[in-house]
Amino acid sequence: MSPDDAKRRGWLLVGGALVAALILVGAYLAAGGASYTPEKTLDPCKPRPWSNPEGLGEIANQFTTSALDGAACKLGVSRERLARALATTEGREKFAKEFHIDDERLTKAIRAGLVRAVDDAEENGELSPLLAGPIRATVQHVPLETGIELVQDAEKILNGESFLGGIGNAIEELLP
Repeated sequence: MSPDDAKRRGWLLVGGALVAALILVGAYLAAGGASYTPEKTLDPCKPRPWSNPEGLGEIANQFTTSALDGAACKLGVSRERLARALATTEGREKFAKEFHIDDERLTKAIRAGLVRAVDDAEENGELSPLLAGPIRATVQHVPLETGIELVQDAEKILNGESFLGGIGNAIEELLP
């Protein structure tokens, strides 16, 4: 192969890559890529419908979402932002500093979120009123670390682990 042939072949490859790139951009624009806007995060202060969860795990997921929404609403931030902040101690410290939130305010918000989740679960028929009252009364007084733990893993509140003592198995049997 002569140097001119190699040069021509190189230009053909560059030209082919350029055409492929233009086709890709054209396809992206044709699919509506020029008007893409990310979805807005939902307002944590507005109630969300529960989607007929089956089993303790699904109920716990919806409970967690509701608790995060309630706490985020109380703090005036998005649920997603609060969830990221609560994931690690460093994240929580950074969040608290950024939003000027002390432990007392965070504790009140977490408790409010847990109460909202209990209310939502009861209202949607996923938590018996026999259980909702005692759980609601209990979460109104949990310490910050326990509250964060319950928000992150709601199965613990629904199966009675840790703070409810030995009634965990009875709670699962009373769930609808």
